[in-house]
Amino acid sequence: MLSTRFDEAFRYAHELHRAQTRKVAEVPYISHLLAVASLVIDHGGSEDQAIAGLLHDAVEDQGGVRTLAEIRGLFGDVIADMVADCTDSWDEPPLPWRLRKENYIAALPAKPASSLLVILADKTHNAEAIAADYRHLGEPVWEHFNGGPQGTRWYYRTLAEAFPDTLPSRLLDRLSRAVAAFAAD
Repeated sequence: MLSTRFDEAFRYAHELHRAQTRKVAEVPYISHLLAVASLVIDHGGSEDQAIAGLLHDAVEDQGGVRTLAEIRGLFGDVIADMVADCTDSWDEPPLPWRLRKENYIAALPAKPASSLLVILADKTHNAEAIAADYRHLGEPVWEHFNGGPQGTRWYYRTLAEAFPDTLPSRLLDRLSRAVAAFAAD
């Protein structure tokens, strides 16, 4: 069962992302964070991993290092470290999109399994959302992505192959199926 720590993390995540919406379907961003936490729980993750699922985009989208320090103070080192592992770049200014994604993928093998489950849940939910939007909108969906059609397809295909097979196979399969739905060039 989840404790009041999860409730506190949900409230914190909701406050951070309250004004944010998803890229294509302009629904409240908290829906993505809840979906990631749900995937983590559904695939055997701990409460700490579920909390990291709620907070996984906080650093990237809502304040960088300052927000990570706040997460560390509120939720501890274990959760803060998982959130840090989900962050794709610490460079200021950010590196070019393709280089940032190449570096992120190259770093995956060195990340702990606890973080990889959260990352896999995030990428799976993102890929499933892209696949649904692609079915609905077709090629115009790529206007919402910095990598465009070719770069975004490359990124998700490469990600789907980069996760170790020690992670939950059902979740890896979901990622692969979603990517196959939009990744044909």
